[in-house]
Amino acid sequence: MEGLYYGIDINSRTTIVSYYQPAMADPNTISMVMGSDEYQIPTALAKKNGMAQWYYGRDAKMQAAAGCATEVPFLLENALQNKIVTLEGRLYSARDLLSVYLKHLLELTGIPFKRQTVKKLVVTSEHLSMEMVEMMSIVAGKLGISNDQLLLIDHRESFYYYALNQKNELFLHDVMLFEATGDKILSCRLQRDDSTRPQTIHFLEHIYEMHMESRDQEFTTVCKDLIEEDVVSCVYLVGDGFDGNWMKESLAYLVKGRHVFIGKNLYSKGACFSGLIRNKEKEWPFVYIGDNEMKFNLSLKVNDRNEVKFITLITAGESWFNTKGECEVILDGSPEVELWIQKPESRRAKVDLLQLTDLPERENRTTRLRISAVPVSDQEIRVTIRDMGFGEIEASSGKSWTHTVSAEDGIDG
Repeated sequence: MEGLYYGIDINSRTTIVSYYQPAMADPNTISMVMGSDEYQIPTALAKKNGMAQWYYGRDAKMQAAAGCATEVPFLLENALQNKIVTLEGRLYSARDLLSVYLKHLLELTGIPFKRQTVKKLVVTSEHLSMEMVEMMSIVAGKLGISNDQLLLIDHRESFYYYALNQKNELFLHDVMLFEATGDKILSCRLQRDDSTRPQTIHFLEHIYEMHMESRDQEFTTVCKDLIEEDVVSCVYLVGDGFDGNWMKESLAYLVKGRHVFIGKNLYSKGACFSGLIRNKEKEWPFVYIGDNEMKFNLSLKVNDRNEVKFITLITAGESWFNTKGECEVILDGSPEVELWIQKPESRRAKVDLLQLTDLPERENRTTRLRISAVPVSDQEIRVTIRDMGFGEIEASSGKSWTHTVSAEDGIDG
């Protein structure tokens, strides 16, 4: 059985699950209503009264409303805060309960859920935080999923992966996303710079407040302001705010000379594609530099059999929440390490020499160094260098050196 890429778009109210195999034309999205495109599954879990049986999604809401089960309060929020909840006098970890909920959802694919069937589990949400990343790592671990199989991205990155996995004609020019929630509409314009290698992707965002009684006219004005002077190949409409039959004038304007799609599973499908790209199962000539993505490449200059090479420790465009780099090298010559810092849109690099002060004197090429790079934000990386000695010839001194590098400020000792 070939593994699957799972994309989960989750918030405190609803969850959408898509799955994908490279042989498929497009990710499939799960519906709990057979033959329906009702993809939003309530983020809810309930325990059947008096029994160790669990209901999830719509069934959890219905059974709890009927008095036959006890719903877990604030399932996602309590898991984020690592709280203990009480159901029928028994204590449960909210994170254990969230793992039960997610396991049920993943089994809706009709394929038995095992670690071996997971190529990547990608969780996407409106915003990312370190608390969300740490919590999902623990919850995934309860499902037997390793950190290498887990990826967290935000909605912007999901949109990026979805839009650029479509036919070329759909992103020949700019691509627009509108997300409507209540009386607010978020606009997000994807712009592609094809003069760089890889091509850099940027987003322009705005939030607009609509008056419900005149939102069609107001949204038409917004669309004209954003699109009139620039060529837009494709428009995506997502969110509950586009429900109903209120888009008449605005939709008539949007479809003139443009492809327009409306739906609610764009983010979960984009999450599936992101797993495919991150696993390098498809060539990807783009790099996206968003709020959560590293703003520069960090490489180590080495000499391999008299040939100068660069070992990439951190790559621009990767989420700083999810990336780290490590390698081991043999010190040759003076006690220093040469790091190269480069922004993806620039051909120039900044070079920093890290001096290994107080390193024990040894014969040349008898010192092995372990170099680890861990981002502390999208703009800074903490580099740790450890003296590993040289097997039985030279014992490790136990010394280590830590520096913080950034594209702007260089190195802080």
